[in-house]
Amino acid sequence: MLKLSKSLNINARRCSNIASRIILEPLKNRGLLQVKGNETKEFLQGLITNDLAHLSEGTSGSMYTLFLNTKGRVLFDAVVYKTDNSDVYLIECDTKIEEQLMKHLRMYRVRKKIDIVSLNNEYKMHVLFKSDSIRKTREQSEYNTELDLPLKSTLIKKGNDILIFKDPRITDLGCRIISKLDVKLEKDLSVSTQISSPNCSENYKVLRYSLGVGEGVEDLPVGNCFPLESNCDYLHGISFHKGCYLGQELTARTHHTGVTRKRLMPLLFERAPSLLPNENTIKINKINLGKLRGIEQNLGLALLKIETALEIREFKVGDELAKVWRPHWWPLELPKEKFGAQKT
Repeated sequence: MLKLSKSLNINARRCSNIASRIILEPLKNRGLLQVKGNETKEFLQGLITNDLAHLSEGTSGSMYTLFLNTKGRVLFDAVVYKTDNSDVYLIECDTKIEEQLMKHLRMYRVRKKIDIVSLNNEYKMHVLFKSDSIRKTREQSEYNTELDLPLKSTLIKKGNDILIFKDPRITDLGCRIISKLDVKLEKDLSVSTQISSPNCSENYKVLRYSLGVGEGVEDLPVGNCFPLESNCDYLHGISFHKGCYLGQELTARTHHTGVTRKRLMPLLFERAPSLLPNENTIKINKINLGKLRGIEQNLGLALLKIETALEIREFKVGDELAKVWRPHWWPLELPKEKFGAQKT
């Protein structure tokens, strides 16, 4: 059984000025696995794109990563959490592929004494974020949307039943919360929150799509995309300095050539399209521009040819016009003459 430790409370006074803009939403499509054993670190290190040393040697409490196949394609995206026990790690993943991930881990476990179990009957996941983080245009990137929580690391521990982690990808994504099933978070958190549901106009999927962040098998189809195309390098999910891991060769070669022509990018529609393109393929004058990954309200996420998409900026997706922009959190070292700020 996972032991949730005692420590800090969220400082309600410091958060009072933004309390009305904090949204709490259950992540019903995200599950939690526990990987336990004295060889767990070495075992996971050989299977994930990131470096577990960031957790075991640093102050970070969580880490974004991917599991790849032998051809370097993405199998599963995940967030890894450290616990008070150095032999125990938690893995958050899409519930649709939880059984596949467990099978994947057990296949490579071989004779190592490692236990892999689901914790979904004991714990639940939530996300906590500011509504201001939802960005519809590039101009909104000036706002500071980081939750004002008293953190020096990425982890807050609250009582015995709640763990709160800053999202390890980008600050706009807020915090992840792991809690026992019987905990009523809206009462136990020392912050006044607005409870959100997937049908709400300000929900987590709208937030992710407005930022151009993919998550789960709908956005990252199993065996059908590459780590750099999924922005895993920009989201701090890949280590290019650790030892070998499954699928490393192609990922490292692509990184060192410096050529990634396609990436996941956000789309904004005047209204959600009622008719989608065949096989979700986006074409401009019979030229294949990319693939639509999903739509939430009037926002979309698509894998697009970067240079072409940002030159065109507006194009038809299905029966509606879509606008694309460069996410504000992408590194500044992209060629300025092609990918710099433009008027929207």
